[in-house]
Amino acid sequence: MALRANHPLSTWLLGLAGCVVASASALPYAGSWNDGSRLAAVESIADRHTMAIEDSIFCRVPPEALARGCPPYHPNDLNSLTYGTRDKLLINGHFYSDKPAVISFLMAGFYQMLRWVGLPAAAERPDFFCWALTLASAGAAYVITLLSLHRLGQLIGLPQATHFLWIASFALCTFALAYTRHVNNHILLLAVLAVMCVQFIHLRNETENGAASWLRLAALGTLAGLAFNLDLGSGPLLVVCAFGLVLYRCRRPSMLGLFLLSVAPWVIAGLGLNYAIGGVWKPMNMVPEYSEWPGSPFTSENLTGFARKTPFGMSVYALSLLCGKHGFIVHNLPLLLLLPAMIVVLRRPSRDRPELIFALGWCCWTWLTYSVLSNNSAGACCSIRWFVPFLAPAYYVLGLYLRDYPQFRPDLMVLSAWGALLAAIMWWNGPFIVHMVPLLWPTVGSALVCWLIYRIRSRRPTPFFPAQEESPRPSVAA
Repeated sequence: MALRANHPLSTWLLGLAGCVVASASALPYAGSWNDGSRLAAVESIADRHTMAIEDSIFCRVPPEALARGCPPYHPNDLNSLTYGTRDKLLINGHFYSDKPAVISFLMAGFYQMLRWVGLPAAAERPDFFCWALTLASAGAAYVITLLSLHRLGQLIGLPQATHFLWIASFALCTFALAYTRHVNNHILLLAVLAVMCVQFIHLRNETENGAASWLRLAALGTLAGLAFNLDLGSGPLLVVCAFGLVLYRCRRPSMLGLFLLSVAPWVIAGLGLNYAIGGVWKPMNMVPEYSEWPGSPFTSENLTGFARKTPFGMSVYALSLLCGKHGFIVHNLPLLLLLPAMIVVLRRPSRDRPELIFALGWCCWTWLTYSVLSNNSAGACCSIRWFVPFLAPAYYVLGLYLRDYPQFRPDLMVLSAWGALLAAIMWWNGPFIVHMVPLLWPTVGSALVCWLIYRIRSRRPTPFFPAQEESPRPSVAA
């Protein structure tokens, strides 16, 4: 008997599969300056009770770590093994991580609990330390995102076969898989956004049936506050967008006040720690003076947070963030179906339109912000790491599109087949790859050719102008 998408066992099996993938993906060393900086902050907070990271093994690698055969970085990463992480800021004579501090404290709390049950100190066994924190952060975020999308598919009424194809497409055919390999904020923000999408659908159902749950408003505020501390560029924008949707759905001042009260402690903690360390309210890595230390790879010319481009240059750069050699869409081949899906889904009246405007509006705002204020395509990473959270809204749109137009399910299958190949290559190289993903353009070209051949041979309406073969399925009530 086939397992149905709304059967409780399907949720357990999906969660178990996600845990297996996350456990197999987590690596026992830092993959770059990025996660090395975060891990240095976590180790310093828990083991030395300071935010200064200059004594961390990820900032100054001890020779005995190499001798024991468990170095904090990959054995072939001689640059990091020699100099440690360079994602750091020199403030008042001490080095600090340039990552938002609140998340480091949360991870340090988890690490401290592991120490209480017998995990060796990071300086003794950096391999255990890296693997455990990667699994507890990036791995857990991957599983949470899978389960949230599973619930989202149930809520929007995806047919069973489409539901499992859609979930598998996200899980195995996008760059989300690569971001399970090392500690990073970006897959954490993806999980937060996926959960928020589900909670906003529940909020819509509650407001249509009476009054919103106080607990749900508090949860949404907490999630928005957490997002604020995961990315100081896009996080504040998400808080604003989420408040706008709460305002639209809940007009009562008490409900709006509850949402803001739930956000406030996270915002205060994030800004307070930022000011306590760097003496500024803005992100500390936007202060050029803090990056002026011997050997620093950052200057006022490549720091994110400054507008430097002409309008034409900014337009070219913005398009490259989506479709260039590091572009978001070309590294997630199932999303080639997203453009027609967005046009079709958004132009049709729908109960989901306010939630889609919230999610896609935040994506567009974030894309434009980084288009204006950056010039390094997110640095050494697999595609644009800032855009990893965009996968949740993207699959929300694809889910609605495939629900109403199931005749385009084979299109997703064709694109996902090539996406699985590309995802495997990205997984093998990890999220912080320093060069273009191998075989990127041949894989993208092959996917487009195969999709075109299928479109021609199918003799069906194009994805931009679908002929609906069945009436749309209404969203399932909470």
